[in-house]
Amino acid sequence: MSILLTGGVGFIGSHTAVELMNQGIDVVIADNLSNSEASAIDGIEQITGRRPVFYPIDVADPELLDDLFCEQSIDGVIHFAGYKSVGESVAKPLQYYRNNLDTTLTLLETMQKHKVKTLIFSSSATVYSACEQVPFTEESQPLGCSNPYGWTKYMIEQILKDLCVSDADLSVVLLRYFNPVGAHASGLIGEKPSGIPNNLMPYITQVASGILPKLHVFGDDYPTPDGTGIRDYIHVVDLAKGHVAALAYADRHQGCEVFNLGTGKGYSVLDVVRAFEQANDLSIPYEIAPRRAGDIAVCYANTQKAEAVLGWKAEKSLAEMCRDSWRWQKSQERE
Repeated sequence: MSILLTGGVGFIGSHTAVELMNQGIDVVIADNLSNSEASAIDGIEQITGRRPVFYPIDVADPELLDDLFCEQSIDGVIHFAGYKSVGESVAKPLQYYRNNLDTTLTLLETMQKHKVKTLIFSSSATVYSACEQVPFTEESQPLGCSNPYGWTKYMIEQILKDLCVSDADLSVVLLRYFNPVGAHASGLIGEKPSGIPNNLMPYITQVASGILPKLHVFGDDYPTPDGTGIRDYIHVVDLAKGHVAALAYADRHQGCEVFNLGTGKGYSVLDVVRAFEQANDLSIPYEIAPRRAGDIAVCYANTQKAEAVLGWKAEKSLAEMCRDSWRWQKSQERE
């Protein structure tokens, strides 16, 4: 079996490549490296002993993507490619709509041309409305997304649902991620954002290493126990294994199905700061900053469906997430 990973050099994609290859699945990666580095390919090879086939292309380019499908025998696709920052999407909505939708439409047209019927889509918990009760279930109504990034995921989900109505042979799995953190235990691959990180854990690790002077906590006036936002943090390796389980399910399934991938537990920003300090015997200076546009107060998952149907459950603890994140950061400083 050969699986195409669009955006497969990125944080989640590279870890998923490792888990697929460890299962004996051949991996082809398409990534324009707009928010990732080709060195992750070396890390994948060091971990697995095999090098994935890599095309440094923009998935929104129909000619280059068609060439890939002509040259490779693709059995299914895991679609990661897309911009992913909530805050940036509020500042640059047109860029997000153009990139995320164009990339997906080009991919779907190319899959249709080459008769590839299996797709796992990298969706997000940002499709859920702040008005819904937590924990979010797959039946929670994704109405009223709080930012353009979430709307792009919502729109793509609808496109995929419509496509499955038109083609009964399609097997599509929508995976709504919560907040991936951590890194591979080897320290060879992890999250490497460009500029100031948009996500909490790499922000913390850069403060711990002295790259940034302090952590900015965006808002302490949310209706939560300590006033900071609550999220469901999931280890990226657990998340990657969820894709392997989703792919196995897609092989025996037709139509469109959605699953939450999280731990089912919510931690506040300050909970994570304290857990990181305790796990790594470090102190993280921080200051309170204004709320960030597009954020909601509380977001965590009900994961019962994934456990019952996919046979998948997150296993790694918050302490492991913190230790693995710090190991990865230190490995970058030694380069």
